Amino acid sequence: MIEVKDLVKRYGKHVAVDHLSFRVKKGQIYGFLGPNGAGKTTTMNMLTGYLAASEGQIVINGHDVSEEPMEARRCIGYLPEIPPLYLDMTPLEYLEFAAELKGISKDKRGAEIDKVMGRTQIREMQDRLIRHLSKGYRQRVGLAQALLGDPEVLILDEPMVGLDPKQIIEIRELIRSLGKKHTVILSSHILSEITSICDHVMIISHGKLVASDTPENLGHYMKNSDMMELQIRGSREACEKARELLKKVKGLEIKTAAASLEDVFLELTSGDPETAETEETEETEETEMEETETEETAAEETTAEVAAAGGAAAEENKNGEEEERNAGDL
Repeated sequence: MIEVKDLVKRYGKHVAVDHLSFRVKKGQIYGFLGPNGAGKTTTMNMLTGYLAASEGQIVINGHDVSEEPMEARRCIGYLPEIPPLYLDMTPLEYLEFAAELKGISKDKRGAEIDKVMGRTQIREMQDRLIRHLSKGYRQRVGLAQALLGDPEVLILDEPMVGLDPKQIIEIRELIRSLGKKHTVILSSHILSEITSICDHVMIISHGKLVASDTPENLGHYMKNSDMMELQIRGSREACEKARELLKKVKGLEIKTAAASLEDVFLELTSGDPETAETEETEETEETEMEETETEETAAEETTAEVAAAGGAAAEENKNGEEEERNAGDL
């Protein structure tokens, strides 16, 4: 269905995509996972023909993207990270415009638009201005545009970005249903969404493919893939005793916990600048919190000392006034 060979994209001396190669089989949902800046969107733009590759080859359904761009694009439905919607149009007007651009004939246009509106569940919103639609419904309109012409391949760039939890669930279910009839490539940095939707996951880091497998098999990519988990409930003293006793037990049954996709992702992309920056930020925040707590404690102690000193001074003044009154009486 899709074959990518030694794909490279350079911007001056910077290599955004570095000799990327992979195959996408028909009728599956593929997750394209990586940190921000890893080269996901650049790769998506080259797959769809919107960006020329510096080197390499992309073949979609037998059509070379660089040599037969129009034939290759007819096989693709594309939803960019920010859908190119016209806010002063209604969904119906926008889809009519998109259908015309895609070359769908007038006699088939109405039925095609009605079909994609039904699949994305936007019929009830078809006459509202897009500017008045929620983020979730705008994503649905973008998906409806991608589905026009019934393309064999859907390429969705960060379709869950900016959605609330309810909208994420709705779009997730919609993508699952689309995966039954189309080959889907889905890019995201939301690990849980990739795990719950995709049949196959590709992880990209620094423009290179570092892993490609099913979510279940990716656990083997960990350097230390065997992870043991033991849960002991009770007081701290009881847990300490249990730990000592377990050292003496022979034939203890130990179940190996599979590494999660999050573990694998962090392991394979740990050298990324963004990951390092995040860790550094967290350490800085912790240090700042500790310093703030120390300053607050010092301030409280200082306040207490000032209050105590003030109280002592007031008591001393009071005693002095009483002595003066007694002296006057004498």
